[in-house]
Amino acid sequence: MTLITRFIVITILMSLSLVSGCTALPVTPPAGDNATQLEPVKLGVGFIPNVQFAPIYVGMAKGFFAEEGVDLELNYGFENDYLKLVGVDEYQFMIGSGDQVVLGRAQGLPVRYVLNWYTRFPVVIFSKAERGITTPADLAGKTIGIPGPFGASYVALRGILEAGGLTEQDVRLESIGFTQAAAISENRVEAATDYAVSGPVVLRQAGVPVNEIVLDDYLVVPSNGLITNDHAIAKRPELVQAMTRAMHKAIAYTLANPDEAFAIALQFVPEAGGDNEAANRAIFDASLVYWTPRPNQTPGATDAADWQATAEFMQRIGLVETAVEADSLFTNEFVPEE
Repeated sequence: MTLITRFIVITILMSLSLVSGCTALPVTPPAGDNATQLEPVKLGVGFIPNVQFAPIYVGMAKGFFAEEGVDLELNYGFENDYLKLVGVDEYQFMIGSGDQVVLGRAQGLPVRYVLNWYTRFPVVIFSKAERGITTPADLAGKTIGIPGPFGASYVALRGILEAGGLTEQDVRLESIGFTQAAAISENRVEAATDYAVSGPVVLRQAGVPVNEIVLDDYLVVPSNGLITNDHAIAKRPELVQAMTRAMHKAIAYTLANPDEAFAIALQFVPEAGGDNEAANRAIFDASLVYWTPRPNQTPGATDAADWQATAEFMQRIGLVETAVEADSLFTNEFVPEE
């Protein structure tokens, strides 16, 4: 079995393991009176358990959420579904990207971003290095594989095309689902959109040199972070603060202790171990750079200018009808001080 085939098998097995509202490791509350005072909180995260959620698993296993009075429960599903649940206050928190906040606000959902986790947009356009595709303009006339016209992959595609002065009509788009690594390896497409810690990592492990075109070089879209709603901010600011403090501490601990963090992640995602451990460790290691604060960035904070540019970009490409004001999309008031 080739490494690329193994990666596809890993993805299928992880999809089959999908459970709603479950974690693989029990959380021990702190001793003392606070042990009976933890507040149950549901957090909506991505579709399947994955080592890419390591900081959250670390926060649960190390008791960072419990120390803040939170009994955290993870629920796995789709970002757009959780956006609606948070918008109507059925859930108070989710992990999502800035472009989703813009979409939610444009639809009248009172969602707001309160803590940055991914400091770089994680979706790239990648290709075999031998093709010489290194800039957005190089994509002209190329066949690009994409899961579909939705989500972060589509946002990255449109942003990178715009940076090269291109539109969708200047390239050939092919819907390939989530088979990007195989499609590139088998030359079914010349380039593809994928998370930088997925397809490109798999090809490099298989000995295939790749080039990546990174959206952040041209447009900074606030990436995955903690999202809540205006009601929680107004009525439960102490809970919002508790969640941001725990997340902030968990991210910092993960970056400072990557080996321990990966071991904790394997307790939550046991199917990522065994024969699959090397591939998942590569994914985890590649993720660390995306969780690392940029130079001169306050960890956890985002910038109003980036939010405004994102909102205007999404209006420009037709994903929203009107530009949403940046001040309605985020707040840094809950970002913990260093």
